[in-house]
Amino acid sequence: MHPLEMQRQPLPNLPCGHALAQRTLPRPMRQFDVPVFYRSSLIAQVKDARRTSDPRKRDLSPSVLDFGPVRFKIARHFGFCYGVENAIDIAYRALDKHPDKRIFLLSEMIHNPHVNDDLINRGVRFLRTTQGEQLIPFETLEADDIVIVPAFGTTLEVEEKLRAQGVDPVAWNTTCPFVEKVWKKSEQIGRKQYTIVLHGKRYHEETRATFSHARKEASVVVVRDLEEAQLLADVILGTRSHAFLLDRFADRLSEGFDPARDLERIGVVNQTTMLATETAAIAALLRAAMREKYGDATLDQHFADTSDTLCYATNENQTATQALIADGGDVALVVGGYNSSNTSHLVELCEKVMPTYFVSSAEDVVSPHLIQHFDYRAKAHRETSDWMPEKRPFEVVLTAGASCPDALLEAVLIKVLGFVPGAYPVEAVMASFATAASTA
Repeated sequence: MHPLEMQRQPLPNLPCGHALAQRTLPRPMRQFDVPVFYRSSLIAQVKDARRTSDPRKRDLSPSVLDFGPVRFKIARHFGFCYGVENAIDIAYRALDKHPDKRIFLLSEMIHNPHVNDDLINRGVRFLRTTQGEQLIPFETLEADDIVIVPAFGTTLEVEEKLRAQGVDPVAWNTTCPFVEKVWKKSEQIGRKQYTIVLHGKRYHEETRATFSHARKEASVVVVRDLEEAQLLADVILGTRSHAFLLDRFADRLSEGFDPARDLERIGVVNQTTMLATETAAIAALLRAAMREKYGDATLDQHFADTSDTLCYATNENQTATQALIADGGDVALVVGGYNSSNTSHLVELCEKVMPTYFVSSAEDVVSPHLIQHFDYRAKAHRETSDWMPEKRPFEVVLTAGASCPDALLEAVLIKVLGFVPGAYPVEAVMASFATAASTA
């Protein structure tokens, strides 16, 4: 057994168990050491079977586990992405390597309460909330302290504050490489005098970090959605005034933003957890506005190509969810942290087609007659009665966000299965599934 696994105990009360272009994106091959209690033997068997039968990942159809009176349709891609596994590996390595040092996280490492709670239970302390509210003053840090930068990254201003305390912000940096790729692209086109149009949630940790890095070289404006992008296009085309932009987007513009100067050349990047299809639509909308204003001949001088900043996990998870939905189902369960942006977008896709419940763990699935879930739009917890379909057999669409441990997805599946009399044994279903996959 790996020494890291020997030192780690299961979480208390933890249940068992952008598509800007429709092309396959290269996935990093590095393997990370993820704690054993985040894993699931059932889900690992499903993923391994799919890798065997479809090594090039061309088949986005869901994996189907048929238990007789209930069938689970599991997305082709879901769960921990490269950036999350990288962050978890680094954080637990810091704990194992430096048991006698004070260890801090700038804020939540990833948006999953089970992971963050486990780190807190092991002595890690958070310096800030996800909204940026200070919990522990930076002035109390000492040069020997370890400060872990979360997967979302952080701002240049925070990095400087850490250095002022003698703390190296790079030594234990878990920033996702795909987030850093967006920063590099922003800086690259910024040096060519392009303004950065950032599709994201202005006060999300990743958007705050990207905003900070981008404005080092460029002017920046943040748009939340397609509706706001249309307002920006109106300003570009002159149907809305510069004063309107400065007022409506006051907290989403870099300092000294001049619409007359800064909207002549633009490029679109995103918070990597946003809906990739919406980012694509925003880019197309603004490109069309620039074409209308400047013409085809000089379009490339006014609109930068940023499609090479795609996050493979966002692309894979969202396209797999769309294929999952297309395959049909009676009810959808999406598992993940309630403040997870990428998970909320999977919910958004599913709820357009079928009853959908956003749950954080199996504990939310109370009974066949009651489910507790999260309304991400209202940011409120809800309860729904008689959520489980009465028809037999019925189909459950199942997926999870990029920060959700596989163990939590398995626990939800097992919990639902326990509510269905006459369901086939797990061992029998998994054996037949593995056999079918191996002969595919």
